[in-house]
Amino acid sequence: MKILALLTIVSSLAYTSHAYAKEFRVGVLYWSMNIEGQVAMRKGVEEVAAQINQDLKKYKDHLKLIPYVAGDGDEGVANQIKQMDQMIDKDHVDLIIVQPTDNAALVAPLMKANAKKIPVVAYDQYVVKGEIASYITSNNYQAGYLGGEYLASLFADDYEMKLVLVEYPKVSSTVERVDGLMDALKTEKQKFKVIGSFEAVEPVAGKKAGADILAKFPKKNSVDAIFTVNDGGGLSVVEAIAKAKRNEIKIATVDGDPRSVKNIKAGLTVIDSAQFCAELGRQSMSVAWKILKGEKYPKKILVPTFPIVKTTVGFYPGWLGKIPNKFEKAWKKGSFWDNQFIEKY
Repeated sequence: MKILALLTIVSSLAYTSHAYAKEFRVGVLYWSMNIEGQVAMRKGVEEVAAQINQDLKKYKDHLKLIPYVAGDGDEGVANQIKQMDQMIDKDHVDLIIVQPTDNAALVAPLMKANAKKIPVVAYDQYVVKGEIASYITSNNYQAGYLGGEYLASLFADDYEMKLVLVEYPKVSSTVERVDGLMDALKTEKQKFKVIGSFEAVEPVAGKKAGADILAKFPKKNSVDAIFTVNDGGGLSVVEAIAKAKRNEIKIATVDGDPRSVKNIKAGLTVIDSAQFCAELGRQSMSVAWKILKGEKYPKKILVPTFPIVKTTVGFYPGWLGKIPNKFEKAWKKGSFWDNQFIEKY
């Protein structure tokens, strides 16, 4: 009994075995602070970091976040490469959390981090080469699938839906959304034809995409549906379509921006597969802390996405909220929204 009690005490004191106050240095590479969903992701990271520091007070230890913001567009991609190099070469971080601006751009700095044994946790998108300790993202395939499933419910199966895509093939998350959309349309046996493809994930490119769509398809009923891969660019597309009074076009999107929720209530958008953005940040910081403590951690986490339509808008708690209970989808009887996290070890 005495031995068992001693082992219990030793186990409980394992974390405090160091005789000095320790600072855990975590570099965080954010993408954009111009996209509200990404701001919510940052809040999630910092919320959990604050909780950890509250718990560390009794040990006189501290978790220090070293943040950088890349910015939008090609300049943001270049900035993030420099910022990650700075973290590795000069900031002496113990771990890096990153939202990559581009799937391929961070390969060299990631491999440098690997060589220096600095663990890297990626959220929202991954990096195509190199070792990521853990990857946390929304279930982006589910997001696209929900959009495709809902669009299919609005058209007869034997009608060939004229579809326009506003996509962004440079990051994994947006590619997976388009994949989910296409698979849902095929599963639901909805005939469709992609009649145009444009690129946008932020407001400036979204405004251009909206103008280009209207210029290419000026006649009413020349487009049946538009799928935008996020609200960052999609909101500007919706604004352009609404101003042109092209209310015959059904618009599906992804993210859950509060302005998009208003558009759903107003009938300008038919579905928004919403992310739980803060939860992405929370999960990323939680996994990072497990890595720093030497605990077992998931190599990948998929956070569910929520189908906001007129009948479900009251259930969505917003970007900062927690995951709601599952419910039956009104547009597909007998099918329930899946609210489960998927963890892979």
